[in-house]
Amino acid sequence: MDLAQLQTIVAEHAAIRRRQVLQPAGGKGDKIFPPTYPAERNNEPPRHVYEKRKLDGREIWCVLVDSVASQANRLEDALSAAVDEGLSIPHVFVDFSCTDLPDIGRITSLQAPHRVYDAIFRDSLLNGQAFMKSALGRRLAEARPENASALLEVSPTALLFGAWHSTGEGGGLGAKFARCLVSEIVAIDVPVEEVVGDRRTGEVTPRTLGRRVGSRIDPLGILRAVEVYKGEADWGTSADQAGKGGKKVRPSEINHGNIAPSVQPLGVTCDHLEHGFVLSCAALRRLRFGGDERDAAGRTLLAALGLVAVAEQDARGYALRSRCDLVCDGAAPFEIVHRDGSTEPLALDRETARGLWTEVFDHAKKAGFTLREPIRLEPQPKLVEIVKKSRELALAGRGGEAENEEG
Repeated sequence: MDLAQLQTIVAEHAAIRRRQVLQPAGGKGDKIFPPTYPAERNNEPPRHVYEKRKLDGREIWCVLVDSVASQANRLEDALSAAVDEGLSIPHVFVDFSCTDLPDIGRITSLQAPHRVYDAIFRDSLLNGQAFMKSALGRRLAEARPENASALLEVSPTALLFGAWHSTGEGGGLGAKFARCLVSEIVAIDVPVEEVVGDRRTGEVTPRTLGRRVGSRIDPLGILRAVEVYKGEADWGTSADQAGKGGKKVRPSEINHGNIAPSVQPLGVTCDHLEHGFVLSCAALRRLRFGGDERDAAGRTLLAALGLVAVAEQDARGYALRSRCDLVCDGAAPFEIVHRDGSTEPLALDRETARGLWTEVFDHAKKAGFTLREPIRLEPQPKLVEIVKKSRELALAGRGGEAENEEG
């Protein structure tokens, strides 16, 4: 594929898609562990996300293995690794190396949860000025689908994967961009047991037939009957030793003693997994960049970036989480989806995707885009201070729980 072909696809067709079949790295039928989510009711174990899908004329149970949001993060991680290897992709980064927190290094717009509109960048400085109040920051805040050039030049992944400037002065009225790329991994045909979740209504809840076991044998042999007290900063065998707020607890609450064997309904087997990838040309065509030639160049740049992202993920593998390593079951072709729903195959590999990106990148520059080198920001002192205080609280055991939010 070359620049001319990609331009035609983006301008005339509906989408580029692929349905790649995956299997566990341990072989077909090996148990994998999808993400877990809190139970709907108290005192119930964590659960996987189930849904029935109609495939080949029958309804079968499926399990979410990697959500659209999670896949977006993984594709950005793959792009970030490609940047480290020398691929030019515009982005913004906050450099902590000259602060009291040098171990943080760099946080980039390929890593931050809300991409270039994340509070990390809002609370950083560009040439001594608050980033979102700088001339560049104001351009980003004013960006809209009807005029998205600023984002394309500074952080094109925000257009590809979606972004919302929810923390700015406009609040919910801030710049908002729908994602153009959807990627998701689902386990297909999962054995479940259907249990009555609510006896009053008879509502049936699916539960995996798989089981996860756990236990721990303490080499010190500390028994549960030993009296232990835990305070705000330490523990001891008396309340006085534990210090302020000392309360009697079990040894396991200070990570000593045995943990009794337990069995939880977690982990699944399946017939196979599917990685669905759709790059919507119709969504790309909603974005405008200042005129016919610029519109075509900007949209083609985003399409090429999406293809690079999925090719990089393929090359780097599918190690999603502990006990969830997947491999491709053969190589599924990409497809061009025409407006009437018909398809034709599209040849694409990592080398082709990278070469195409370089060609499209240069073409976009000739079309008048200022595709910027990575933009370095410095964290404001208050941002450094809040991170330091958070670390101090965590070390003292008083950090509290993290907010639960999926980006």
